[in-house]
Amino acid sequence: MNMEKIIGLRNDKTVYKDGKKVIKVFNNNYSKAQVLNEALNQARVEETNLCVPKLLEVSKKDNNWVMIYEYIEGKTLEQMMMQDKDQFDHYLEIFVNLQLEVHSHHHLLLNKQKDRLIEKIGKTDLLATTRYELQRKLESMRMHKKLCHGDFNPSNIIIDHQGAYYIIDWAHASIGNASADASATYLDFLLNGDQQTADHYLDLYCQKTNTAKDYVKSWLPIVAAARLLKARKNEKDDLLKIIDLRNDL
Repeated sequence: MNMEKIIGLRNDKTVYKDGKKVIKVFNNNYSKAQVLNEALNQARVEETNLCVPKLLEVSKKDNNWVMIYEYIEGKTLEQMMMQDKDQFDHYLEIFVNLQLEVHSHHHLLLNKQKDRLIEKIGKTDLLATTRYELQRKLESMRMHKKLCHGDFNPSNIIIDHQGAYYIIDWAHASIGNASADASATYLDFLLNGDQQTADHYLDLYCQKTNTAKDYVKSWLPIVAAARLLKARKNEKDDLLKIIDLRNDL
């Protein structure tokens, strides 16, 4: 493996390009179960008609777990939105349509969204009373069986040279409520300081799905608490404000 060209860097993993392959190297804090669960998510999603890069290999190198995918040549939807701002609304509509295509798949053998959210909330350092109220709120929400990406944002969509849209990074995929998935996307725009795009996205999503905006927003404290585990330092205060349930229960 040639791991010289870094194309992605996060606190817990490094992503390299090697010819027509992408090599994702996990830090030592990743367990075997976490890596194999991500690989299983990818394999399950590959069984649908969604465009996703193929998983080629899971192995260990120098005591680190490694996943190898096919490399998709192209630009991310985020790059296209930034480079061609006159077409921003057009790209945002494509973005929402892709998310609806994801949600159109049902009953895949993936982890339940509710279980993942409960686990993440339980691992935060929030007060026990706050964790309890969040879990109680989650219990009251409807649970569906739709495929949810878990981290659906424009940087996780690649447009290849033939114009096909590939959805990447299925580490957080689950089966559950599509509005929770939309709420996580809305939150992502908010944390990037883009209230206007966040509102435009939510308007478009709710219009296309005939969903009440207040219902999607009602998931925000739950998905914000789940996000605390991977939050950047500059995001934590904003997340804690959203999690404040005093005016929401």
